[in-house]
Amino acid sequence: MELKIHPIGVAHTPFNDPEGMPIQPRGAKDVTGTIVLDKAYEKGLTDLDGFSHIIVLFHLHRSKGYDLMVTPFLDDQKRGLFSTRAPRRPNPIGLSVVRLLGIKGNTLTIQGVDMLNKTPIIDIKPFVPLFDTNEDTGEELRLGWLEEAQNKASEKRSDKRFIKN
Repeated sequence: MELKIHPIGVAHTPFNDPEGMPIQPRGAKDVTGTIVLDKAYEKGLTDLDGFSHIIVLFHLHRSKGYDLMVTPFLDDQKRGLFSTRAPRRPNPIGLSVVRLLGIKGNTLTIQGVDMLNKTPIIDIKPFVPLFDTNEDTGEELRLGWLEEAQNKASEKRSDKRFIKN
């Protein structure tokens, strides 16, 4: 089976280097940027301006290779890759929920940007809490090793641990 994914646009952010940038949108809550879609997709933005937040799927274009055991930014011990949000992955796809500040033509202005400048955008979807969280299911929500560490995400910044030459 062949899988083909093509960028639909590019993010413009203040982060040109992974080192020192926020590791999650929570740590970038005041950081703004833009997503410029290819003009061919502009019509697809119709009605998106009614949403306060969007899910952005993107290619971690500077990520090379991966390890199945990693020491994540929010911990000091090795964890299984798939129990982390480490950027070096078999399929380097990132996901962020950001605030949508506005749309003009094919350009979206967003806030809470935790992407590198010139990040290729794969897809955009509206964020709908009832669809995208499980808090109302009555199920116990378990956060594994991140239960305690999640609160550090707003202060933590990227370092060189996932940068491979």
